[in-house]
Amino acid sequence: MTVKRGLGRGLESLIPVGLSDDAGFAHIELGQIRPNPHQPRSSFDEEALEGLADSIRSVGVLQPVVVRPDPEGGYFLVAGERRWRAARRAGLTQIPAVIRSGEDAAWLTEALVENLQRSDLTPLEEAAAFRQLLEDFGLTHDEVALRVGKSRATVTNSMRLLGLPASIQARLESGELSAGHARALAGVDDRAFAEHVARRAVAEGWSVRQVEEAVRLRKGESTHRPRAREVRPAEIIELEMRLADRLDSRVKVEFKSGRGAVHIDYRSLEDLERLYRRLMT
Repeated sequence: MTVKRGLGRGLESLIPVGLSDDAGFAHIELGQIRPNPHQPRSSFDEEALEGLADSIRSVGVLQPVVVRPDPEGGYFLVAGERRWRAARRAGLTQIPAVIRSGEDAAWLTEALVENLQRSDLTPLEEAAAFRQLLEDFGLTHDEVALRVGKSRATVTNSMRLLGLPASIQARLESGELSAGHARALAGVDDRAFAEHVARRAVAEGWSVRQVEEAVRLRKGESTHRPRAREVRPAEIIELEMRLADRLDSRVKVEFKSGRGAVHIDYRSLEDLERLYRRLMT
């Protein structure tokens, strides 16, 4: 076991300062940790485990497991068995861990909530902390939202980032993509398409609105694919995206037989005046 100081900003920031003598933060050999014999969950979704392992390979372990010393040597897991299993699959030899002398789940829950409210976490670190509160400590989405002072939708949408392909998570963690870009891609079922859009967004400097538009067009094409009249030229779609980005508003370009119309959404008279000024400059 190697005790660390100044570990990842996200991990360390979730551990309260002034830990008592019976608590610590360390990197522990995976082989020294054993599952809790009283863990009620006996089976784990294989596909979900493999997805988490891919994420760990790309961005590392975002939340520490919680362990307690075993009198006979090594440690028992108190919380985080899914992360422990996924870390082994990812080929890690050590995992970050909070060491407690007992199973004071209430203390750990309060510490995590308190630091979530004040820590400067990355979007993925925040999402992982939300999931830890749900999976390790049994809170509901509503309870997490209430205790961290955020809306239920914010908590749920944040956790959806953890379902993104590992390559997109890595771009988000590195700062190549913003949380807004990632949230737009989190609603895409076609993972290959999501990765394609992410690559283009980074290479071409797409705005969040452009990513949202690409996703919307993809869903529209998927829904109406049998109707040939719905298929539009690529240059019209490109122009629609550029207009939407320039005006910072939703734009719909209709085109048929060489003629068409441009529809621009606005939310209020003030927004309409803003659009007018942009069109006139």
